[in-house]
Amino acid sequence: MACRTGTEPHIPCESHDVMSAIPRYRPTEGPAVLSAGFRPFFLLAALWAAIAIPAWVVVFTGSAALPTALSPSAWHVHEMVFGFGAAVVAGFLLTAIPNWTGRLPLQGGPLAGLVLLWLAGRVAVLLSEDIGAGLAAVLDLCFPLAFLAVVCREIIAGRNWRNLPMVTALSLLFLANLLVHLEATGITTTAAAGNRLGVATLVMLIGFVGGRIIPSFTRNWLVKQRPAGRLPAPFGGFDRVALGLTAVALAIWVVVPESAVAPWCDLAAGTALCVRLLRWQGIATWCEPLLWILHLAYAWLGIGFLLLGLDAFIPWLPRTAALHALTAGAIGTATLAVMTRVTLGHTGRPLIAGPGTTTMYGLVTTAAVLRLFAPLAGAQYALALSLAGVAWSAAFGLFAVLYFGPLTRPRPRSGEEMRPI
Repeated sequence: MACRTGTEPHIPCESHDVMSAIPRYRPTEGPAVLSAGFRPFFLLAALWAAIAIPAWVVVFTGSAALPTALSPSAWHVHEMVFGFGAAVVAGFLLTAIPNWTGRLPLQGGPLAGLVLLWLAGRVAVLLSEDIGAGLAAVLDLCFPLAFLAVVCREIIAGRNWRNLPMVTALSLLFLANLLVHLEATGITTTAAAGNRLGVATLVMLIGFVGGRIIPSFTRNWLVKQRPAGRLPAPFGGFDRVALGLTAVALAIWVVVPESAVAPWCDLAAGTALCVRLLRWQGIATWCEPLLWILHLAYAWLGIGFLLLGLDAFIPWLPRTAALHALTAGAIGTATLAVMTRVTLGHTGRPLIAGPGTTTMYGLVTTAAVLRLFAPLAGAQYALALSLAGVAWSAAFGLFAVLYFGPLTRPRPRSGEEMRPI
């Protein structure tokens, strides 16, 4: 059956996730960008992703230096996880939690306060060599601590115990960030473990949340496209096993990455995640970019774990391949997929990926592939790395440009025609 686009309702309603229903918003006289959490945080996350990666490439190639107390590689990972990644998580949860709890979302001044704390952290870490690593740590840790307090308050007040794992995830992100700063201040040597814990937490969130929204959205779309066709398998015992294996593999990778059992756990988790993905009928969504990009993000997750396991048995496999499959691949693709879909649905736009959005998806995929294989480029390694950085920066820079209007302007009036972005 030929694919039809634009037939999906703005936000499917069968699951209680960020994209399942538009929460109730208070009327606000302030700027529209502060009327919902996803607006400032998605915009800032995209801008930071577009700026920070080229900056790191310039530093890595020896063309410049940054005034940070962290090593260049530690700063790079820290800012992608606790800067970019944390901002996307904040935008997602600040939009999801009102759907989960029925409470009014954070808006206006309180939201602006959180945004300023995030910005202060980015500036402090960047200038930590000048202002002192201790002060930078305090300023940077204020945002995750304040955000954790906000999420705890909302989930407890709304008695939304089902989503308590989100509190655990945010607590782990705070702990991971703290471990990085403890090394920067000269107290311990825990930056590598902290960065691994941060990456692992984001990866687990993708595994957990992706398992909710990907089959749900795919089912909605397939029911309209081919009512008699096969639908994604419902959540069951196999999904629990896959998530359990993922959690175990990540815990071993964070604590004892060189353990003899680690490769086997990684291979088991990667295989389970790939089989789980195949059960969601993603191949049938090839002509719907808003869906196939979500399936691709989850595929990167499985590939990353398989590469982690194979690294112990294939000498020529770059040790960074698995890490970048999980970060540039899974995290980069999943965040861009969620940012575009949430923004479209929650600003009254049609849930259709226009040429600009589809181009972003192609660019972020190109960036991930180039970064994965850059170490195999030999003498052209710096060129491959630079091209990967350009593609990544272009993907998120294009998001910031094309989605600036929807994120900073009021929701369109009912009946107003909106072109796909």
